[in-house]
Amino acid sequence: MLRRSTLWQILKREKVKNMDYMVVYSSKTGNTKKIATEIFSALPGMSKDMQSIEEYKGKDADVFFIGFWANRGTCDISIIDMLSELRGKKIALFGTCGMGSGEAYYKSIEQKVNVWIPDDCEYMGTFLCQGKMPMKVRENYEIPMEDSRQEVWRKKMLQNFDEALFHPNDEDLRHAREFVNQVLKCASDCA
Repeated sequence: MLRRSTLWQILKREKVKNMDYMVVYSSKTGNTKKIATEIFSALPGMSKDMQSIEEYKGKDADVFFIGFWANRGTCDISIIDMLSELRGKKIALFGTCGMGSGEAYYKSIEQKVNVWIPDDCEYMGTFLCQGKMPMKVRENYEIPMEDSRQEVWRKKMLQNFDEALFHPNDEDLRHAREFVNQVLKCASDCA
């Protein structure tokens, strides 16, 4: 005989499995699309869909995973518009950042993006990772600067660019799957 608490856990898990999921992303270089695909594949059940922001036409879901590429420390306007229009949904954010990594930088981006989530929505968290950038970006940083402080900054940008070449990598994809599991657990606990 199942204990009441075990039965309750099974029911919550089934509710999460039966939720409708929508993964919507904005991607310029393919980095965010790669993370979106990983998130989509980690979602349970058959009631899920994935679309680029350009394809998205307002399809409804219980839980939205919304992805973006960081543009000057925030998301692009299409994501702001989409976030602002959602009502009464569970929303998890994810994104890729070419120009930096680290918790402080990621936290700053998260704070600039999640302000666009309406108050009647439930914010489920954010996953961010580094993403490679076009070679044109590196070319901009290859010209030496006369000012020593600017030269230190330029070298740091080159180093960051070179480190980003290998992202998103397998570890980033594993972290994206872990993020999905955290969001699902939160959705289950709140159900």
